Amino acid sequence: MNNQDPRIDIDRVLASKLGDKSRRVPRFVVSYLKHIIHQDWVNTFLVEANGLEGTAWLEACLRYQGVTLNVLGRDNLPAKDDPRRYTFVSNHPLGGIDGVALGSILGRQYDDRFRYLVNDLLMNLKGLAPLCIPINKTGRQAKDFPAQVEGGFHSDNHILMFPAGICSRRHKGEIHDTEWKKTFITKSIEAQRDVVPIYFDGRNSNFFYRLSNISDRLIKKVNIAMMYLVDEMYKNNGKTFNIYIGKPIPWQTFDHSRTPKQWAQWVQQQVYTLKIKDEK
Repeated sequence: MNNQDPRIDIDRVLASKLGDKSRRVPRFVVSYLKHIIHQDWVNTFLVEANGLEGTAWLEACLRYQGVTLNVLGRDNLPAKDDPRRYTFVSNHPLGGIDGVALGSILGRQYDDRFRYLVNDLLMNLKGLAPLCIPINKTGRQAKDFPAQVEGGFHSDNHILMFPAGICSRRHKGEIHDTEWKKTFITKSIEAQRDVVPIYFDGRNSNFFYRLSNISDRLIKKVNIAMMYLVDEMYKNNGKTFNIYIGKPIPWQTFDHSRTPKQWAQWVQQQVYTLKIKDEK
C-alpha cells in the first residue's frame, strides 16, 4: 500500500509549475480552479484508489464514474503474445475519459505493456504515472522532448497516442480533431511499428466547444479550455461509449508517395471512417 498522500492540491501543482510566481495568483482564482477541476470529487477517488497503479487504477476510475464501454472490432487488437510493438492512435473527443477508457482496454490486453505520451501535468496522478511518458514542450523540460519521444518508441512497450495533441473542436457544427501531428508516422516507421487506428465516439458540452473556439481564436498561446476538461469528465458520469478498433496498418504503408504529414491526415481519415463502416 502506498502511504503517500495521493490527493491533488491545486496550490501544490501551481507551485510546481510556476515556482515563486505562484504566490502572485489571486486566491479567488485558486478557489475557482479547485471548483472547476472538482478537487474534492477527484480526491475522493484518489483516496479510494490509493495503492492501485496502471490498468487497475484506470479500471477503478471507470467504475467510480459508472462508465461502460462497448468495444467493436476487439478482434483487430494484436494478440497479447505478438512479439511486435504497435502504435495505437485515436481521435480525442473528450480529453479525459477517452484516454482512461482506451488505456484500460490496452492495459488489460497487454498486461500494462503500453505507455501514453501525455502532458506532464498528468504525472501528478500517481496511479496513472507508471503508464506515462511525460511530454513538456515548454519550460525547462522542453529540451528533453525529442529524447522522451524517441525513448518511448524504441522501448518494449506499445504506444498510445492522440496525434491531435488537444481534444476535438467543433467547427461548423461538426466535432472533429484538429490536424494530426506527423510524429506517430515518422517514429512508427523508424521503430517499425504497425499503426492501429481507433475511433472513440463521444462529445463534450456545448459550453466547452464555445469556450475552446474563443480561446483558440483570441488567446491561442494558452489553452484555456483545457482547464475545464475535468469538469467535462465529471459530466460523463454514468455514460456508455462506443469504441471502434480498426485493423493494423503496416508501417511499410507509409512510403514516399506522401509526406509524413500527409500520411498522418490519411490515418486520421481512416479513423473517422471506422464508425461509418460499422454502421453500413
